[in-house]
Amino acid sequence: MDGSIGISNLEKVYGEGTERTKAIDDLSFDIDGGEFVSVVGPSGCGKSTLLYIIAGFLDITDGTVSVDGTPIDGPGTDRGVVFQDYALFPWRTVKENVLYGLEEAGVPDEEADATAQRFIDMMDLSGFENKYPKELSGGMKQRVALARTLAYDPKILLMDEPFGALDQPLRETLQDQLIDIWGDLDKTVVFITHDVEEAVYLSERVMIMTRHPGTKKTVTEVDLDRSGPREDIVTSDEFTRKKNEVWRSLREETKSEVQP
Repeated sequence: MDGSIGISNLEKVYGEGTERTKAIDDLSFDIDGGEFVSVVGPSGCGKSTLLYIIAGFLDITDGTVSVDGTPIDGPGTDRGVVFQDYALFPWRTVKENVLYGLEEAGVPDEEADATAQRFIDMMDLSGFENKYPKELSGGMKQRVALARTLAYDPKILLMDEPFGALDQPLRETLQDQLIDIWGDLDKTVVFITHDVEEAVYLSERVMIMTRHPGTKKTVTEVDLDRSGPREDIVTSDEFTRKKNEVWRSLREETKSEVQP
């Protein structure tokens, strides 16, 4: 299926000899095309390492990681990454930042301009096209980063705690925007977060990773009716039940971290 991810017996080791550190150990997990999956786990469990392997930024030590059945051998335009720290070019305006990937892909100027404007409008950034990152709030910077990634139309969105530095009201606004974008554009989303409520609110499945070295511990299926207002969703019995299920599994790992 378009945008599917296959992970089989994945192992990632950093360093050599006595300096070897195993970050991920024997992780197997499949993600369907168009699915929204969040990954949570204790600090240092390999969540971001896993994301960067899928992105093609890191080589694997053993096992296989593939997109649509083809092993990953480096970064590609089929995968877009959104970082917590925005990673915008400070010398480029909002529109120039959004245009960047289209320019690199050789999209004709007129088409690139129209595409960039479409995603600027989608992310509620109209009127800020000529502003520079230093003139924007954190939430607006993250909107620009997301618009830039979406503009070149990757099949897969890889998101590394993208809302972690934002205050709660803004975080909730961007979560709701992300759900709308996911529904409208039919992307596969892999979302790294340390926030259990965020993971359950956004996702169809939540994978909990074990503490270092990380591997799959449990997977929680989340089937929420997201058609109503947010306050109805987060106060529903099903939401509370799923949040508690994920929290208990994560709690077992974080408690074991501090045991003597």
